[in-house]
Amino acid sequence: MNTLTPREIVTELDKHIVGQDQAKRMVAIALRNRWRRRQLDPELAEEIAPKNILMIGPTGVGKTEVARRLARLAGSPFLKVEATKFTEVGYVGRDVESIVRDLMEIGVNLVRQEEEAAVRIKAEALAEERLLDVLLPTKPLESTNVEYIGPEPTATDSTREKLRQLWRAGKLDERMVELEVSTSGANVQVMSIPGMEGMELQMQDMFSKVFPKRKKTKKVRVKNAYEILIESECERLIDMEKVHEIARERVQESGIVFLDEIDKICGSGGSGKTDVSREGVQRDLLPIVEGSTVNTKYGMVRTDHILFIAAGAFHMSKPSDLVPELQGRFPLRVELAPLTKDDFYRILTEPRHALTVQYKALLDTEGVHISFTEDALQEIARFAQKINEETDNIGARRLYTIMEKIVSDLSFEAPDMGSATVTIDQAFVVSALRDVQEDRDLTRYIL
Repeated sequence: MNTLTPREIVTELDKHIVGQDQAKRMVAIALRNRWRRRQLDPELAEEIAPKNILMIGPTGVGKTEVARRLARLAGSPFLKVEATKFTEVGYVGRDVESIVRDLMEIGVNLVRQEEEAAVRIKAEALAEERLLDVLLPTKPLESTNVEYIGPEPTATDSTREKLRQLWRAGKLDERMVELEVSTSGANVQVMSIPGMEGMELQMQDMFSKVFPKRKKTKKVRVKNAYEILIESECERLIDMEKVHEIARERVQESGIVFLDEIDKICGSGGSGKTDVSREGVQRDLLPIVEGSTVNTKYGMVRTDHILFIAAGAFHMSKPSDLVPELQGRFPLRVELAPLTKDDFYRILTEPRHALTVQYKALLDTEGVHISFTEDALQEIARFAQKINEETDNIGARRLYTIMEKIVSDLSFEAPDMGSATVTIDQAFVVSALRDVQEDRDLTRYIL
């Protein structure tokens, strides 16, 4: 997926996100530039840093979704964090280096899942043989973390093949067998120290390696035993050192960090007071965003080529309120427009998994088939825009509230309705939202 052109990337994003064409083009170029950089001479490629992006716009317009979908397209490790979670080094709270440690954990899990998928077929074949050894052993089991407990091997090959056919036909799924499963040798809880999460994880990892693994007998159904054996074989087949190495390279070369609520750590004006959750955090972010090396339990991770996408509404502040050094680390800026009635209508109809599709699928499970008329969708879009203008503008998230209000009675009564077909038209929508409208009108006259 990394070879997609910018136009193809935008097309893929259009399947899930309505509007915000400028933001889509900008992130598409950023992703394509990563592919271009890998085609260059290594000496020149090392000098080319990613152009970090600052997204400006109200909540609910698609800032986070653009970054998340981009990372999924690229198969990149992706982490979303709120800038308000961090405090300056030396104070109680999370330090900014935990961003890189968390991203590395995500990268390791991502690569491990890929490696498991690659060895899954082989692991299933080995697990089947081990399961037959448990059901009717013919030889002692090899030394692994799942061992057989039972009598000496006595079965013949023909009996073993008959058992194999019974197992594949699903006739042995409910039979109980005993497995000896290895568990962690030490259940040591390290006291959590605010701001020192990395040391806590490394201490726990160290203790798990020092203490030997213990074995515990577990009685399970054959079907569950098969899954346990597959997991055991996957662990044996996967080289975790290789996984860690691939994950570290992927994080360093294609990791994406989404820094939300960046506007909340802007300076507090000309008060002259030090705010450890604002200016201090900005200055701690500087080396991470610019490029530094962070110690993790998987080794040293460089942040020079990690793409940082920051976002904020900037209602009470403006991008120029960030410290100048941090402003310079986000050279690309894009403003996302508030959603209009037409945008709300497109959100209800165009995305592959639009809200209307979701509610239809949910109620179909009860045998209740619903459909939305054109005028109903237009009324929902109009009402969403109206409420956002009269109250806090929460963007597309307003549709969640409205749609739930419309189908709430149907959702409650669906199990008792049997097979039924319901058409939701404009009159249905107006009736369902009448209470909301009356409450809005009333609040204008209440202090």
